[in-house]
Amino acid sequence: MKTSRTLKAAMSVAAGTLVAVLLSVLGATTASAHGYTNSPVSRAYHCKLGNVSNCGPIQWEPHSVEGPKGFPAAGPADGSICAGGNAGFSQLDDPRGGDWPTTSVSSGQNFTFAWHLTAAHSTTSFEYFITVDGYDPSQPITRANLEPAPFLTVPYSGQPPSDISHSGTLPSKSGQHVILAVWTIADTANAFYQCSDVNFG
Repeated sequence: MKTSRTLKAAMSVAAGTLVAVLLSVLGATTASAHGYTNSPVSRAYHCKLGNVSNCGPIQWEPHSVEGPKGFPAAGPADGSICAGGNAGFSQLDDPRGGDWPTTSVSSGQNFTFAWHLTAAHSTTSFEYFITVDGYDPSQPITRANLEPAPFLTVPYSGQPPSDISHSGTLPSKSGQHVILAVWTIADTANAFYQCSDVNFG
């Protein structure tokens, strides 16, 4: 009888621990939802829209491309920048032979960049980098094939709304390029990364 009571008590403790762990995981999953760019349409958002296949889990959570902040001095390693350094989203780093859908843009165009945020955070800035002249769209994104400084920096203090946009002038380019958008968070060690394929014609 004593053994039975001991076993029941142990099972009760184990069940309670399991529930606590599951709640913790679910809470972490909810908290991981943050934001993606929809102008220009990012690779992550193309996956969500079903414009491309074989995307893996990013198709259900395009808002979760989070990695260390401080780019380009810090942040995700070369070759994993579009996924924010997250191996689970590695499909975003696959250039697919240069076949990602592109947004048509023009050199010198005043372009509206837009984010949809599923969980807003206190923000430091939004920055936009672009690939160098002669960029080969069949190659993964590295620091060497990005211009070293952002062509647009939007400082931001406070918590942005769920949909935020700002305008900037696109640099003079030709052909296919990638724009890397970086949303830097003020009160964590992370930033959010979104890669968008564009074509300057």
